[in-house]
Amino acid sequence: MKKLIAITLSLLMVMSMFAACGSNNDSGLSTAIEGKLVMATNAQFPPYEYYEGGEIVGIDAEIAQAIADKLGLELQIDDMEFDSIVESVKSGKSDMGLAGMTVTDERKESVNFTESYATGVQVVIVTEDSAITSVDDLFAEGANYTIGVQRNTTGDLYTTWDLEDEGLATIDRYSKGADAVQALKTGKVDCVVIDNEPAKAFVAGTEGLKILDTDYILENYAIAMSKDNEALYNAVNEALKELIADGTVQKIIEKYIPAE
Repeated sequence: MKKLIAITLSLLMVMSMFAACGSNNDSGLSTAIEGKLVMATNAQFPPYEYYEGGEIVGIDAEIAQAIADKLGLELQIDDMEFDSIVESVKSGKSDMGLAGMTVTDERKESVNFTESYATGVQVVIVTEDSAITSVDDLFAEGANYTIGVQRNTTGDLYTTWDLEDEGLATIDRYSKGADAVQALKTGKVDCVVIDNEPAKAFVAGTEGLKILDTDYILENYAIAMSKDNEALYNAVNEALKELIADGTVQKIIEKYIPAE
């Protein structure tokens, strides 16, 4: 607790200093200086972020709110295209990006990542009568499937590296996961690679689809933050670690993904 108080006081001192100097726009510091913590997301990724009654809810929204509460800041959530999130954080328009975002070496070139707060699984959605029966079929010699993904997600990145670049598949990229699933339903793609949790929601709401038993890849989710705002990064990361340690993050995850 003493450590948290010290971090919070340090952040408040930074806020006061830059507010007094009127240098908020030139300093490169985020809008947290104005008492807001701005979260960039793509609210098409249930149960991590989605709309309910006109409000963005989900695992990431609640974790972000818990962090904002710890830091005494007002949370603002901005919905945008997934492939705009990293640039929004990098440029300082957003303080942090939470969108079921996997830590990758490519993304680490543009932004910093906090402690990982959840583990994701990329899975493959197919039609119930599909000839694709396992992930291995995608890698088979002579394979030439068309795979639907959400643009710039890890499903896009991994299938591009693993399959398209090796001449084993064509990747069709969509702005929303739901659009990729609709393309599968109408026969425009042979399968969809996407995170397991939204995959379950999509399959439950779309007749004739199923998830393969074999996983495509395991990955770690974390918060993306600017490399130019070390004070805010340290405060957010410390708050997140404390929320993980006291069980708050796990309770939030289990609220949306009950333990089996």
